[in-house]
Amino acid sequence: MSFYALWQEQDWQSVQQSVLDCTQGDVEQALQRQGKRTVEDFMALISPAADAYLEPLAQLSAQLTRRRFGHTMQLFIPLYLSNLCANDCSYCGFSMSNAIQRKTLNEQEVEAECRALKKQGFDSVLLVTGEHERKVGMAYFRTMLPVISRYFSHIAMEVQPLSEAEYAELRSLGVASVLVYQETYNEQVYAEHHLRGRKQDFKWRLQTPERIGQAGIDKIGLGALLGLTDWRTDSVATAMHLRYMQKHYWRSRYSVSFPRLRPCAGGVEVAAEVNDRQLVQLLCAFRLFDAELELSLSTRESAYFRDHAATLGATHFSAGSKTQPGGYADQAIALEQFSTEDNRSPLQVAEALQKQGLQPVWKDWELGLS
Repeated sequence: MSFYALWQEQDWQSVQQSVLDCTQGDVEQALQRQGKRTVEDFMALISPAADAYLEPLAQLSAQLTRRRFGHTMQLFIPLYLSNLCANDCSYCGFSMSNAIQRKTLNEQEVEAECRALKKQGFDSVLLVTGEHERKVGMAYFRTMLPVISRYFSHIAMEVQPLSEAEYAELRSLGVASVLVYQETYNEQVYAEHHLRGRKQDFKWRLQTPERIGQAGIDKIGLGALLGLTDWRTDSVATAMHLRYMQKHYWRSRYSVSFPRLRPCAGGVEVAAEVNDRQLVQLLCAFRLFDAELELSLSTRESAYFRDHAATLGATHFSAGSKTQPGGYADQAIALEQFSTEDNRSPLQVAEALQKQGLQPVWKDWELGLS
């Protein structure tokens, strides 16, 4: 059974109510659980009842993180290759209906971006490609990935959903990680925010992580865009999706990100705000749910928030991010996908981490064999 079929058996309102119905006793039981925690434990930990337990939740999350990951924080940076898009999404500045200047980097521009990032110390890069299969598809990746591979030991991609064969080819070209966010697991809300293009196909996108796993990609990133609808129910769906993937594609590593909806050109209003306290609760709940899980906080979040959350459970930070193609080699252009909140330089982020006793690591795992 696919995860799509599994999720179809769930009722959104029932899941939502189950979280709201969790008691303080459920929270205490989840906190005291020995061994692997269940989805029901996770529901208790993100419930309103768990708000009163945020301090012990955070302390336990920090202990588990240090035990598994030591005092390290891995740093990465996004490299935007294009802002072309064949979809119309209500929350994204790159949507096809937004009248912005479009840009796709050529080989010389990609190389200039790589050189600029290497000068900042990065050895791990996240390629963000936009979603335009015809103009920024496999033919483009076959040209650009060999160039990028010369500069970085670890390449991750945030790319439009592809076939299993295409993911396998990306792997052969040096891609070690693929991130695909479902945006929301609520199919009705999903339809309201995806108005044109292939991204309208909820099922195709929800089945994407399985195709990535079948292709043997080393690390798979999951997550929902927090703010489109009830964040607790979307997070329960993410947790269930993670468990499904770990059971069926156990050779892969997994990461979860927590993107909160940010202002952008033509952007939609936040329907269900996630405040800072709730985001900490969610981050720590995922750590207790899975001690091996990599947890990422991006520059969407403020420097103040990231500095205070750094020791609680996160394992990966982006730093110095520009969300427009060519933004590192050419500081003048401004074609942002969304605005960032933490605008410190990578060096400033690294220094802030060191002041908290963390060791910034500028690379991800490097594959010795493939």
